[in-house]
Amino acid sequence: MAEGKLATCLWFAGDAEAAARLYCGLFADSTINRIDRAPTDYPGGKAGDVLTVNFTVLGQPFMALNGKAANDFTDAVSFQVFTETQDETDRYWDVLTGDGGAEMACSWCRDRFGVRWQIVPRVLMEALGHPDPVVQGRVFGAMQAMVKIDHATIEAAVAGG
Repeated sequence: MAEGKLATCLWFAGDAEAAARLYCGLFADSTINRIDRAPTDYPGGKAGDVLTVNFTVLGQPFMALNGKAANDFTDAVSFQVFTETQDETDRYWDVLTGDGGAEMACSWCRDRFGVRWQIVPRVLMEALGHPDPVVQGRVFGAMQAMVKIDHATIEAAVAGG
């Protein structure tokens, strides 16, 4: 039984458990809570196949559903993960873009399942909200030139470099 009042459901074409395990292994405060399997054969699969995986990522509830056919994820929905250090940014980025994932632009990437992520350093968010519009402009320009965000480059843009 799901807890709380809201959870995000992600539709996968047979990779629900693998996706949940990747996310739970990568992010803190994450766990697989329950795996539901088909009790009998059904038109899309066999008895014992994984139907749904209820899991938590960074304290947020999710359900991964194995659907009959692929439903492509798009840029219309993404998950923002805020980071404190370059090492944290690099670790998340490397795992999510590895094994068939892809880099996109301005902190966006796609994992091997097609799910879109934004790995966003807090230093970037703070700098984009700087009270000086000239600093904001430098930071925005620096960000637009990046794929994965480089903390030191953002800090240099704030400082005037």
